[in-house]
Amino acid sequence: MAAGGGGVADSLSPAGVPCAFSPHSQAYFALASADGHLRVWETASNRLHQEYVPSAHLSGTCTCLAWAPARLQAKESPQRKKRKSEPIGTSNQTDLLALGTAVGSILLYSTVKGELHSKLISGGHDNKVNCIQWHQENGCLYSCSDDKHIVEWNTQTCRVKCKWKGDNSSVSSLCISPDGKMLLSAGRTIKLWVLETKEVYRHFTGHATPVSSLMFTTIRPPNENQPFDGITGLYFLSGAVHDRLLNVWQVRSENKEKNAVMSFTVTDEPVYIDLTLSENREEPVKLAVVCRDGQVHLFEHILNGYCKKPLTSNCTIQIVTPGKGKKSTPKPIPILAAGFCSDKMSLLLVYGNWFQPTIERVALNSKEPHMCLVRDISNCWAPKVETAVTKVRTPVMNSEAKVLVPGIPGHHAAIKPTPPQTEKVESKRKLGGNELSIEERLGTLDIDSKKEKDDLPQTNSFPVLLAQGLESNDFEMLNKVLQTRNLNLIKRTVLRMPLHAVIPLLQELTKRLQGHPNSAVLMVQWLKCVLTVHASYLSTLPDLVPQLGTLYQLMESRVKTFQKLSHLHGKLILLITQVTASEKTKGMTCPEQKAKLVYEEESSEEESDDEIDKDSDVSSWFAGT
Repeated sequence: MAAGGGGVADSLSPAGVPCAFSPHSQAYFALASADGHLRVWETASNRLHQEYVPSAHLSGTCTCLAWAPARLQAKESPQRKKRKSEPIGTSNQTDLLALGTAVGSILLYSTVKGELHSKLISGGHDNKVNCIQWHQENGCLYSCSDDKHIVEWNTQTCRVKCKWKGDNSSVSSLCISPDGKMLLSAGRTIKLWVLETKEVYRHFTGHATPVSSLMFTTIRPPNENQPFDGITGLYFLSGAVHDRLLNVWQVRSENKEKNAVMSFTVTDEPVYIDLTLSENREEPVKLAVVCRDGQVHLFEHILNGYCKKPLTSNCTIQIVTPGKGKKSTPKPIPILAAGFCSDKMSLLLVYGNWFQPTIERVALNSKEPHMCLVRDISNCWAPKVETAVTKVRTPVMNSEAKVLVPGIPGHHAAIKPTPPQTEKVESKRKLGGNELSIEERLGTLDIDSKKEKDDLPQTNSFPVLLAQGLESNDFEMLNKVLQTRNLNLIKRTVLRMPLHAVIPLLQELTKRLQGHPNSAVLMVQWLKCVLTVHASYLSTLPDLVPQLGTLYQLMESRVKTFQKLSHLHGKLILLITQVTASEKTKGMTCPEQKAKLVYEEESSEEESDDEIDKDSDVSSWFAGT
């Protein structure tokens, strides 16, 4: 989010960067900036405490971080020996900070010693680490990644203790239960695992997009009379990507409903969540949610079961710059993180830029529904555009030099027609004459440049966009392709797509089929076309059944109700037809119509009288004669 005035606006950090408060009364705040540096700030004095630059900070940037629990005392790693100059008691006071990277490795950084403590890499993840969680008691570390796996680490030996598949898609978030016996994991669905056996205890479904955050909101269930098994009756919170609802779930031992019991509504996707745990049924849960738009929403609610209507925030906090002059307007400053203080009546806000963030303690006022704090951060360090431009020098170039610009693979330069005197060229080369330039040599080749250029895939074509979107998991790029309604365009795209992208496309279509019904209608068209066009390729895959198992189960569950719905649809049509017909007959009135021609047939009595008259006339006539 661009905010601020002048040069300050360019240096402001968008909400959503990896950051966390330390568990020791929030004395420190760790932030992994966009340049790959880890900076630890003192919250009381707003002073930089430490800065650490990993050796691979450019290739493997930090994607998530987590402080070791306050009660956990880290032990010395076996990978490095103790120095003679170090005091004896230093190793027992080490506060570790775990850093997950984009390449799959995990770094343990000691904030006391100011150096790297150890590195967890062997046998772990081979893709981006999405979330890290420390165990409260035994010192183990749990991590999840885009490689669909969850890893349990032994931080003392720096080795993998256990590794198992957490989801059919990437696992994005983790959370450990208060008693340390259960683990929540989230990808497309939320799963509750038993840590001892690594088996799934419960499934929770409700978000249409991947879940990005998980957090338990209670320590013990409200009903304290019954024996507590460590998890039954507890509530936990979940937020998802591009979702403006935070769902609250209740864990039950019996197999009841799996949907959320209540939800909180916010203005944008939640990127940082902090809360005060509820220890009894009378104490409400206080929740602070930092959204991607840079606002903070505060909620206060007693968790007492099902609530149908989404709950709105009690207070919203925004920070803006003071408008200088009459024409200038205040611009928003994004809030990066928010954490409740120990008194639960004040909030620590971190806002500004990642290089020099501002940390401020704000007292909460429950009577104000909206707090807009005006802060001037123009004095913070920020590079100005004018000074940066003056240091750029334009290199002097020779007029005869030719510059090659980067292009798509298979870039072709302009090709001249073939020179007619090929025999002279060969004789010159044989006689040791002047060598031809590369351009002239290429010109001798018979290449139809126009035809080859037309065959090249364009960067804005659907097959290229689809392949790039599946490889980079770009949500917006995939939406641009998959939201089309043109059936001919869908067929052409599927025909031209590379074979290695068929299975990733089917997996993406399966994810979207579980979403909104309107989106599922479009996905069915894509799915039908892919299965029709690439049936021969799919039949050669040995592991096709497990890869398409989720899709088969999804389609089977939906088709089961189709027959009943079709019967019901037919009965409804009959009823509607009968009701419509009866209403038409009741409402009809006999209109008065006048016939254009009326024919009246004479009766038999009249005919007999006429015949008698005729006979009498005849008889009288004969008598006269």
